[in-house]
Amino acid sequence: MDYNLSSFAVTVKQSAGRRFATEPHPYRTDFDRDRDRVIHSQAFRRLEGKTQVFTPGINDSYRNRLTHSIEVAQIGRTIARAVGLNESLTEAICLAHDIGHSPFGHTGESVLNKLTEGIGGFEHNKQALRIVDLLEHPYPGFQGLNLMYETRLGLAKHSSPYDKPGAGEFKQLQSSLEGQIADVADRIAYNCHDLEDGLRSKLITEDQLKGIDLFCQGREMIGAEDIQDYTLRRIRTAKSIIDILVSDAIEASRVAIEKSKVKTLQDVYQSPKRLIVVTDQADKDLQVLEKFLLENMYLSPTLRETAKQIDLWLSELFARILKKPEIMPPYFQNFIPDEGLERTVCDYIAGMTDRFCLSTLEGAI
Repeated sequence: MDYNLSSFAVTVKQSAGRRFATEPHPYRTDFDRDRDRVIHSQAFRRLEGKTQVFTPGINDSYRNRLTHSIEVAQIGRTIARAVGLNESLTEAICLAHDIGHSPFGHTGESVLNKLTEGIGGFEHNKQALRIVDLLEHPYPGFQGLNLMYETRLGLAKHSSPYDKPGAGEFKQLQSSLEGQIADVADRIAYNCHDLEDGLRSKLITEDQLKGIDLFCQGREMIGAEDIQDYTLRRIRTAKSIIDILVSDAIEASRVAIEKSKVKTLQDVYQSPKRLIVVTDQADKDLQVLEKFLLENMYLSPTLRETAKQIDLWLSELFARILKKPEIMPPYFQNFIPDEGLERTVCDYIAGMTDRFCLSTLEGAI
């Protein structure tokens, strides 16, 4: 039940399939089922309580990992439809791309990586694969969600300025175009939405941004000078920047695909270059915005102080569970013989929401 897709799109017919064979569903494709398995997973639900930039509970209007993932999926489907690719596969990868994130965002990831340095460290893309291949257990016959190979490939190769995936078991030079869409959609979403949340929090101001080209383009598109309401102006500006970048990505990707002469999925896998792209100018503009957000928001005194506290919390919790692994539920304790104590403790903490992490720490003291 594959729809009208381009010759280089992923289809069920040419898929490498699942690790454990399953009967086809009467009215859902295998990639529809992957999307649904992600949505119904515990790891996906927990994203609601995990930090994007601001800790959940500070203000219900700020993004969390769950709302970010949904926004990435919306952008991803738009690009996939415009380029003639598999929307359900794109959506599955987009929705799952952050399920490996620890509590407290990139700071939490850095702390867990430091704490597990002796056993290979922690990286949220690798953790996403551990979740879908091992830690989730909704089926009686096997561990994991038993996702399609191409969905797993998209998670393994997910990349951004903050994500540097390793090769692992996957030998393709590139992900499918659907996987590449998830990368571009993620980059567009987090820059635009972090910008909006930064303005909402007053960590950054409109005056500071007036030298940033993308911000100026967005304001011009909506006629911001005539919008007196600050909240409306902030929201509309962020949305207009998304529109600018998504349109740019669609047109730039069409050109890149045509120039590449790819005809099949295997051509995509062996392409020396990524084919879902933004123009050089848009990439430069995004880099300027990313640098601005890093210097003025992510590394702001307020968030740096929070990062120090997160380091203390996670380090203390990790040490206490190592000494007393019975703190973990029996389900996780059962992984210790095969996975080792440190990796199991890391898996357990990585799956926590911010709030549950703190309450567990309080209970362990």
